[in-house]
Amino acid sequence: MLLQRLTSPDLISTKQAFHSKDEMIKYMVDRLDEQGKLHSKEEFYQAVMDREVLSPTGFEGGLAIPHGKSTAVKEAAFAVITLDEPIKTWESIDPSNEVELIFLLAIPETEAGSTHLSLLAELVTRLSNEEYKNELLHSTSNHDLFQKLDPQREPKAADQQGQSLSKTILAVTACPAGIAHTYMAAEALVKAGNELGVNVIVEKQGANGIDGKHTHAQLQQAHAVIFATDVAVKDEIRYSHLPKVKTSVAAPLKKAKDIVNQALAKSESGNRKEFSLETKENDSKGFKTEIKDSILTGISYIIPVIVAGGMTLAAAVLFSQAFDLQGLFNEEGSWLWLLRQLGGTLLGTMMVPILSAYMAYSISDKPALGPGFAAGVAANLIGSGFLGGMLGGILAGYFIKSLKNTVKPKGTFAGFISFWLYPVVGTLVVGSIMLFVIGKPLAFVNEGLIDWLKGMSGTNALIMGAIIGAMVSFDLGGPVNKAAYTFCIGAMASGNIVPYATFASVKMVSAFSVTGATILGKKHFTKAEQEIGKQTWLLGLAGITEGAIPFMINDPLRVIPSLIAGSAVTGAIVSYFHIGLNVPGAGIFSLALLKGQPLLAAGGIWFGAALIGGAISMVLLIATRQRKMRKEKQSSQAAA
Repeated sequence: MLLQRLTSPDLISTKQAFHSKDEMIKYMVDRLDEQGKLHSKEEFYQAVMDREVLSPTGFEGGLAIPHGKSTAVKEAAFAVITLDEPIKTWESIDPSNEVELIFLLAIPETEAGSTHLSLLAELVTRLSNEEYKNELLHSTSNHDLFQKLDPQREPKAADQQGQSLSKTILAVTACPAGIAHTYMAAEALVKAGNELGVNVIVEKQGANGIDGKHTHAQLQQAHAVIFATDVAVKDEIRYSHLPKVKTSVAAPLKKAKDIVNQALAKSESGNRKEFSLETKENDSKGFKTEIKDSILTGISYIIPVIVAGGMTLAAAVLFSQAFDLQGLFNEEGSWLWLLRQLGGTLLGTMMVPILSAYMAYSISDKPALGPGFAAGVAANLIGSGFLGGMLGGILAGYFIKSLKNTVKPKGTFAGFISFWLYPVVGTLVVGSIMLFVIGKPLAFVNEGLIDWLKGMSGTNALIMGAIIGAMVSFDLGGPVNKAAYTFCIGAMASGNIVPYATFASVKMVSAFSVTGATILGKKHFTKAEQEIGKQTWLLGLAGITEGAIPFMINDPLRVIPSLIAGSAVTGAIVSYFHIGLNVPGAGIFSLALLKGQPLLAAGGIWFGAALIGGAISMVLLIATRQRKMRKEKQSSQAAA
C-alpha cells in the first residue's frame, strides 16, 4: 500500500506544539476539512472522540493512531503531526508512552472493514521499524515527511525482513472477539522479533477475517510458527511442516521475547519438514485443548448474534412499555410483533445451531458446518438446549474428522466427496444420533439442570453468584470470563435468567473500581493510569471490561485478586435477590429489562451491587498499590 495516495503535504505538520490531545485532534480535523475530505468536521470529530473512549489509541515508542469511521468522511485519508515536545498523558497500550508522532485516520463508514484495517496494519508494520519511524520524526518539513512515507527502499518489515535477518518465524494471533488482543499480540511479537534480529510475520485472524494471510513463499521459508490464540486457528494444516509454540493470545503482551525464543529453540530441534500443500498436520493438539478451542470458537461466533438479537428484542420491549403498545406487541403481524419475532428468533432459534456449527467447524473445518448446524437444530427439537448444542457440535466435528481421514477427496470424485458426501452423510448420521440415540438422556439432564438452577436460593444462590463474579473478572474477557458467559447464556436459553443478570452487573465492577482508585488514590498511580481511569467508568456502563486490562497486565498478582473480591460480592448480591435478565444486554442498558423484583427495586439492587463491588475492589487496588510502592521505596533505600 502506498501511503502517499491517502494523504498530501497539506495534511502533514512537523515540529508542532500542543498542550493537549483534544487540541491537537481538532487541529488535524480542521486540516482534513480544509482539504475537502469531510462532509462535516463536527460529526467526524465526535466519531474520533467516541473511539478514544473505547480503548487506547496510543501504542509505544512515541506513536499514536487515533481514528474515526463515519459517514461524515468523503474519502479515506489521514493527517500526520510530529511534536516538538511529547504529550505524556495520551492513553496508550504502553502506559509509559510519550506521544510525538500522530496519524489521524479518516475512514468512510462503508470502508470500516477494508481500508481501515489495511491502513492500520500497514502503518503498524512500517512503524515497528525504528529506522523508518525515526526518519519520519526527524523530518524538517511537511514535504520532507511526505516523501519519506513511501521510501524508494522499503523498511525491513514483515515480508521483507527475511533477506537480512537470521530466521523467519510465522505467528498467528486470534482472540474470541477478534479485535483488541488479536492486534496487540501481533504488534508485541513483531517488536520482539525486531529486537532479537528475527523476522516475525504475523497473520491476524480477527473480527474481519484473516488479515495479512501468510503466503506460500513465507510458509516455505519459515523455520517455526507461534500460535498465540484463544480460538481455533483457521486452516491450521498450512503449518503442519513447522515446529510449533502454542500459547494464549494475551501471553505476548507480557513475554513476547520469551515466546519468540521458544520458537527459535523449536526450530533447532530438526522437526521441520518439507513444505507441501498436501501435507496434513499430525494430530499434536491434545483432546482437551481441541475441545476448549472448539467451545471458544463457537462462543466467538454467537456473540454478535446474541448482541443483535438481544438488543432488537430489548428495543421491542422498550417501545411497548414506553408508549403503552402492549396490544401491538402481542398482535400477530404488527410491526412491533415482527420486531419482537426477529430478536426472539435470533436468540431462541439460531443461537444453538450457530454454536454447534462453529464448534464443529473448529474441529474439522468447513465440511463440518452442515452437520454442525443439523446438530444444533436437533438440539432445539429435542429440548436439550445449550448443553445438547455443545455436545452436538463436538460430535459433528469429530465425526467429519474421522470421515475425512477414512474417505479422502482424490481424483475425479474429489469435489463430490467434499461438497456432497461429507455434509450429507454427516448430517444424516449426526442428526440421527442426536434425535434418536442421545435425545432423551440429554433432554433429561437439561431439564434436571434447569430445575436445579430454579431451586437455588439462600446460601446456594450466594455461592453461585460469587463464583460467576470471580470468573468474570479473573481475566477480563479471556477464556475464564468466556466460560462464565457460556454458562449464563446457556442458563438463559434454558429458562433461568438469574445468572445472566449476575454476569451483566459484575461486568461493571472492574471499570468502576479502576476509575475510583485512580481518582481517590491519585498519588499512587501514574498520569497515564489516571487518564485511562477517567475513561473506564464509561466503558463499564456499557458492560465493557477491557478498560482495566492495562492495570491487570502491569500488576496481575495484585490487581486480579482485588477485582475478584469485589466482583464475587456483586455476584452474590444479585443472585441472592434473584434479579433476572432475559435479554442479553450490556451494562446500564439492562436496567429497564430486569426481572424478579419490582422494577425500581430490581434496578437499585442490580446497579447498587455493582457499585458496592466496585468500592471493595477500589479500596483493595489502592491498598495493594500503596504496599507495592512502600516495598519499592524500602528496596531502593536498602540498595543505596
